[in-house]
Amino acid sequence: MRISFRLFLISVLVSPSIFPQEPRGYLLDPVELKQVQVTGGFWQKRIETNRSVTLSHILQKCYETGRVDNLMVAAGLKEGEYCTVYQFDDSDVFKSIEAVGYSLMSHPDTELEDRVDSLIRIIALAQEEDGYLYSPRKFPSARIKNGIGPERWSNLQWSHELYTLGHLYEAAVAYDKATGKRALLDVALKSAGLVLRTFGPAGLQIPPGHQEIELGLIKLYEVTGDAGYLNQARYFLELRGRGKELTGRDSWGEYAQDHKPVLEQTEAVGHAVRAAYQYTAMADVAAWYGDEQYAKAVGRLWENVTGRKMYVTGGIGSTGHGEALGGEYDLPNASAYNETCSSIAMMMWNFSMFRLHADGTYLDVLERTLYNAFLSGVGLDGKSFFYPNPLQSYGTQVRTPWFTCACCPPNIARFIASLPSKFYSTNGSDLYVNLFAASEARIPVGKTTVRVRQETDYPWAGDVRVVLHPEIPETEFTLFIRIPGWSVGSPVPGDLYRFMKERKSEERPVVRLNGKQVELKVKDGFMALPGRWKAGDEVSVSFPMTIRRVEAHPNVEADRGRIALQRGPLVFCVEGHDTEEGAVRSLLLQDDAALSASMDPNLLQGLVTIQGSATRHALTPGGSSEKEEQKFRAVPYYAWAHRGAAEMSVWLAREIHAVLPLHAPTLVSLSTASASFGKNIRAVNDQIEPKSSADESIPFYHCWPNKGTTESVQLDFPNPSEVSGIEVYWFDDTGKGECRVPRSWKVMYKVGESWVPVYTTDAWGVAKDQYNRVTFETVKTSSLRVDIQSQPGFAVGIHEIKLQ
Repeated sequence: MRISFRLFLISVLVSPSIFPQEPRGYLLDPVELKQVQVTGGFWQKRIETNRSVTLSHILQKCYETGRVDNLMVAAGLKEGEYCTVYQFDDSDVFKSIEAVGYSLMSHPDTELEDRVDSLIRIIALAQEEDGYLYSPRKFPSARIKNGIGPERWSNLQWSHELYTLGHLYEAAVAYDKATGKRALLDVALKSAGLVLRTFGPAGLQIPPGHQEIELGLIKLYEVTGDAGYLNQARYFLELRGRGKELTGRDSWGEYAQDHKPVLEQTEAVGHAVRAAYQYTAMADVAAWYGDEQYAKAVGRLWENVTGRKMYVTGGIGSTGHGEALGGEYDLPNASAYNETCSSIAMMMWNFSMFRLHADGTYLDVLERTLYNAFLSGVGLDGKSFFYPNPLQSYGTQVRTPWFTCACCPPNIARFIASLPSKFYSTNGSDLYVNLFAASEARIPVGKTTVRVRQETDYPWAGDVRVVLHPEIPETEFTLFIRIPGWSVGSPVPGDLYRFMKERKSEERPVVRLNGKQVELKVKDGFMALPGRWKAGDEVSVSFPMTIRRVEAHPNVEADRGRIALQRGPLVFCVEGHDTEEGAVRSLLLQDDAALSASMDPNLLQGLVTIQGSATRHALTPGGSSEKEEQKFRAVPYYAWAHRGAAEMSVWLAREIHAVLPLHAPTLVSLSTASASFGKNIRAVNDQIEPKSSADESIPFYHCWPNKGTTESVQLDFPNPSEVSGIEVYWFDDTGKGECRVPRSWKVMYKVGESWVPVYTTDAWGVAKDQYNRVTFETVKTSSLRVDIQSQPGFAVGIHEIKLQ
């Protein structure tokens, strides 16, 4: 396959090095999904739920919410205009098709296939003659006109025209591989032809606003062998950070990773999903071109993320402001964003890094994200989802069936459906066991095909048995078995997290070949077992499933004086359901406290829990401290929020300064809070003290996106009570968001069915970083209401209310 002259010219004008004549490829290839069958255990349950519940659910939601209607309008099959909120909603349909494609490879389903075939016919009709496909363009609503721009490609910073095409291309490749039907692939190739004709040194020199088309183009290259798609992906990467130089375009900044050329980026910044999709594409380019500059650049970014910006759950994106990667070591827990899509992007990136370097360290990170940050994003029912995945909750989070911005549910579905393809890899002559799951696979190795059977109850148990059946006996190859870092004392690469030194903590994996123990030698995260293999040869590994306490780097302020619990690849959390008083923040876990683990087959579809005792701290009405021992139970983090609202925390206090003691009940804390509009109203009387008005590490009430409005917060007392004063601590996120202290406010009290203003001569304070106290004439009432006028153009928020 030769590079066309046009794309060779692109390389000269845009790339710091000339593209090679022949793409090279990865060191390792995954095993085709059709060749892997999951036979039992943990992943069989989750994959079957994904197939039997999630796929139908997301397809139905695409119809119910108007996403399919958008395509039908564009196809001329229905009258109307674009009817959903976001201009990128086509991508949810495309991702859903991709998910079905992967599922069909493992589990044929004619009914599901027919359903998708009908969708593909609509998509084909929506495509314009020259290949352009973007349903908002034909009949845009007034709501999205600014976002899509007046004409094609005119607002690529926000239109997502190229982003949605990337998901179209990935869906087309998956569905073609699954069914052999080319209809969607033909649509994709026609679209990609337009992209190649449009974007280049002689045409548009503008990168995608949201990275994704790069990955789709690379998929098209892999299935067609046409290097033009590969070169176009690289071309898009090399436009980033060069707008002013090439066309005079203003930079889109760190949010879009457009602040520097990709090879000069050293810190991972901006929107976390966009970033990790970009880094995945950079790893792909490094592999296919054998480009050391790309390999070094993406390696620096990987070290930055895993060493300074990754949560212990493997999630990334610490802030909801811009859904972005925060500063180095800035890893708050309650306000952690950790978008589910960013976890998927993180796993994609790490799998590409693994294929690039054949180093199991990248699989360690993938596995951490997989079992923790990612799986938290989908409920056990397969049809409820989290968008953000915080590491601490005060009982305000609940999974929902869908989102207005619904990128996560179909993204989850496609990743779970494709997961078995990542269990094994090969370099053509050797076999790699990457992830542990009960499964069987047929894998080409050298001149033969090896049937592999993996037996395990991982992640609950640490025993893994791999049985080989090469079709040609005495076939010589090396079997590589991954030895996870957590099993040899390293929870993550680098020093962002480490295990505390404890008794029994030095246990190591035991490897046996045909029943005979062999010396454990780990290189690049794998145990290499060369040999001449015959049918029935088996390798068994026993991983120590010791409960480990994890400490964060001291620079992570949110985790100082705290520990997390890990067993195997699973990070655990404690929910209020599993403490004696429903509180987690008031518990202190001593370093020498005994912990034990056991399987509970009746809890949340069966899982291992950790049991122990901690010290509960509380304040008496007089302000003195009291403490007592309480039992608690921890569950895997992925399983939280399945039993109703409750506190939750991954990080538990081990030092007294990290404890938030329970306060004695007050009139406010015993009251029922409600609001005219807004979120987290329970925060106003939860007795959790803020550090500042901008403190997002604890719950706060806010009325966003209502801006410039009058809102009210009401407290209904358990019994009529006398009150003579109020203190309000305002929330204000100046510099980050759109909440400000109010323009004005007042207090009303209830008399019968009427509301009467309190009498005061005090000023109604709106100062930040303090309580604003107003003393008023004593009233006896059953309810108090705070009426708040927000500033023009801004929302209002409250941390805490106190009464006298």
